[in-house]
Amino acid sequence: MSNGNVHNGSAPEAEYTPKNILVTGGAGFIASHVVLLLVKKFPKYKIVNLDRLDYCSCLENLDEIKYYKNYKFVKGNICSSDLVNYVLEEEEIDTIMHFAAQTHVDNSFGNSFSFTQNNILGTHVLLESAKVHNIKRFIHVSTDEVYGEGAADQEPMFEDQVLEPTNPYAATKAGAEFIAKSYSRSFNLPLIITRGNNVYGPHQYPEKLIPKFVNLLMRDRPVTLHGNGLNTRNFLYVEDVARAFEVILHRGVTGKIYNIGGTHEKANIEVAKDLIRLMGHGKEEEKMLQFVEDRAFNDLRYTVNSEALKQLGWREIVSWEDGLHKTVEWYKQHTGRYGNIDCALVAHPRSGAVHEFS
Repeated sequence: MSNGNVHNGSAPEAEYTPKNILVTGGAGFIASHVVLLLVKKFPKYKIVNLDRLDYCSCLENLDEIKYYKNYKFVKGNICSSDLVNYVLEEEEIDTIMHFAAQTHVDNSFGNSFSFTQNNILGTHVLLESAKVHNIKRFIHVSTDEVYGEGAADQEPMFEDQVLEPTNPYAATKAGAEFIAKSYSRSFNLPLIITRGNNVYGPHQYPEKLIPKFVNLLMRDRPVTLHGNGLNTRNFLYVEDVARAFEVILHRGVTGKIYNIGGTHEKANIEVAKDLIRLMGHGKEEEKMLQFVEDRAFNDLRYTVNSEALKQLGWREIVSWEDGLHKTVEWYKQHTGRYGNIDCALVAHPRSGAVHEFS
């Protein structure tokens, strides 16, 4: 692999036009925004959402398009090869956008077996079915965490960076990538891989940093910072990310890997302080910051170079301030979206760690 290619020999190709798209995990966070965008913007595309409705998914995320003629929901598990094969054949799927995954790092420290089952086996099932059904484009959604920890002075990572995942979640995503690459090399599966920065915005289950802090502050409770709070992440607003997938779907080159990175690198303590001020607790900042034991391992930072994606025409549009404001307002209006979220607001949540998989 070189220059961010899945395999050698990738060449420029005409803009791709899908007909019937399977989106896995479409009721979850990022994928729900992709589904909303595609269903509303491209009425000639049929969008089939396959989601098992895990604890962090919610069909209410898609209420505004549930009666659209070009949208269909199928409840099911990507680990079921019979179901996947049936959906691909019955819906005449030509394109797969594979978002479904267990994603919360904290949970992977508690029960990593479920991450292996869903992220690796589930991906393998989809790849084998895609091979059998001659899928024309398979977009595999990975993460910047597969690169491993970046040094404080390290330049942004390109797509050909060696993968060195440091936690069980990231390791399963890297493993899934390698299986996907093998299908590209061995069977000429038309594969595109994406690796994205931290995403935030509406629809995100409150176990993740920003929605957790928002919901804690809405309850007048202090935010919980792991370690010293100096670990940094690049944050991208979810609607910018959805547009990135629209661009990759149509203009991405099969055989390529695309980083999806933003420009808002923030230390966790900066994020906390911004939210404390935004939500009216600025005068009691010290009281609203609570430092807790760190994760078993917490990468210092991730930063990626997104020039390849920008060459396709994508740009980050939403500023940090606007994105944070939109996110806070959404959670104020939809605080009950995920029911009782008390278990997600603890310092080290394990919401999915003991979930039964079937």
